[in-house]
Amino acid sequence: MNPMKTKILLAEDDESFGILLREYLQAKNFEVDLYTNGEKAYRGFEHNRYDVCVLDVMMPVKDGFTVAREIRAINSDIPIIFLTAKSMKEDVIEGFKIGADDYITKPFSMEELIFRIEAILRRTKGENNETQTQFNIGEYTFDSTKQLLTFQGQEKKLTTKESDLLKLLCLNANQILERNYALKSIWVDDSYFNARSMDVYITKLRKYLKDDPKVEIINVHGKGFKLII
Repeated sequence: MNPMKTKILLAEDDESFGILLREYLQAKNFEVDLYTNGEKAYRGFEHNRYDVCVLDVMMPVKDGFTVAREIRAINSDIPIIFLTAKSMKEDVIEGFKIGADDYITKPFSMEELIFRIEAILRRTKGENNETQTQFNIGEYTFDSTKQLLTFQGQEKKLTTKESDLLKLLCLNANQILERNYALKSIWVDDSYFNARSMDVYITKLRKYLKDDPKVEIINVHGKGFKLII
């Protein structure tokens, strides 16, 4: 991915940490505007074009959740990543309800932030292809509308969640499908129960695709899954 033209709104009230993040992102060829409170971030969003918003949750004047709601009122599609020092499930769910695309709990590595941003940009770039319903998966064919997986004339009727998950994997074929994104897209939130449920569905899909040795769904530790074709 070439992030040369990607412009990021970064809202972080810890100015020293914010400057560090901005310099690191700039070193990776992103354009970055740093704002030190929520009100400044929102005003900046009103007057500039951004591709991604990275918002600290705990900020003075306006917190990250409030800023995200106001940004969503202007632009319902722009990707939003929350930075949070909290790990409480309620905060994560609140962020996803607002429309967050991802969140990162502090402390985190700079490399992880880059990974999250680039993964979101890949998804955003590929959103125009989400109307695709026919997929070739090695020797398999998959019709997501009819929820049919076909191998050498033999049809397998998939459940709705099986079909939705396989479609996400196909749209991200040979790339990482992030767990959080899949959970938010199909199960709405990333609760423990839903995460375990998704693992069960991944196991089922592996079983359905086992007859073609050139097809594999692998786990990418700490990140998600990858459909390799």
